[in-house]
Order: sequence, then structure tokens, then C-alpha cells
Amino acid sequence: MSINIQSVHFKASEDLQNHVHEKVGKLFDLSDKIIRADVTLFEDGQSHANQFCEIRLIVPGHDHIAKKGAATYEKAVLDTVDTLLNVLRQQKKKH
Repeated sequence: MSINIQSVHFKASEDLQNHVHEKVGKLFDLSDKIIRADVTLFEDGQSHANQFCEIRLIVPGHDHIAKKGAATYEKAVLDTVDTLLNVLRQQKKKH
């Protein structure tokens, strides 16, 4: 399980990094085909009210990318992981 966290224009706290590892780790539990997850945390350039999380799952064949914004990074991570969980579940149903 490889999770790369990049925080743009700020240093992610230890708590935030642990939160990301905990939540994104659930994606690896659902699919054993995931090679790694690239997580980018950043703020909207126009206002500091929106904090965004973008997760790119590296999977053989095609990657899955989701991006969500929220008032906090923790909430943005949760929303993004939920979206990717739904995508992975739908993909499992197809196979």
C-alpha cells in the first residue's frame, strides 16, 4: 500500500497525514489491483474557505481520479474517498 501525500503551499500536519492514510487505506482493502494512491491537498486560489482533496488511484489499465472540496481538509478527504469507493464498487459489479 503506497500513499503519496502532496500538500500545496502548506505543510500537512501529522494528524492530517494520519487521517489521509487511514481513510485512503480503505480503498486498498476494496481492490487489490491498486498500485498506489496520489493524494493532493490544496486550497482554492480565490478563497481560503474551500479546501480540496484530489486522489488519483493508479490501477493497471486506467486510473481513477476524484476531487472534492469542503470547509476542512478532513471532510474533503472523506468525500473524495466515498466517491472512489462507489466507483470501485461499481467496477466490481461489472466483473
